[in-house]
Amino acid sequence: MTSRIDQDTLKDTPPLDAAPSWQIKLLYDGECPLCLREVNFLQKRDAGRGLVAFVDIADDRYNPAAHGGVDFETAMGRIHAVLPDGAVIQNVEVFRRVYEVLGMGWVYAATKLPLIGAIVDFAYGVWADWRLPLTGRANLATVVAARQQRLACNSPDRCRL
Repeated sequence: MTSRIDQDTLKDTPPLDAAPSWQIKLLYDGECPLCLREVNFLQKRDAGRGLVAFVDIADDRYNPAAHGGVDFETAMGRIHAVLPDGAVIQNVEVFRRVYEVLGMGWVYAATKLPLIGAIVDFAYGVWADWRLPLTGRANLATVVAARQQRLACNSPDRCRL
């Protein structure tokens, strides 16, 4: 026989196949000062509602399998987000969706128009290609290699002196 406490606990536990509470999972570079400014702004707009799940890809514990299969190098090259159904989106579409979820869709509404959207998408591509050096960081290949070396050295049987 199940006690009252156990029933209450079971009632509050979502089933394993329940949809997540977030509406979009934003993958961001926590070592990028401009990215952090944007994320801090978005977190304030989310106001603890949990509509957006913020995932720092620069964290050594970042696990691509838990985040749409987007590996570190791919995520560092362009912004990505994961939708509750597992679909992965990238580039300016991420900003459109996040801002819509947070009730600020008007900010990116004009980017849905074909000509404006194409210009903004092109501009974002240029920005993404230059983001690392413009924020005082090494190029993508160097960042990826440093991460791989750091992760390898965190293994208990490697990189001992």
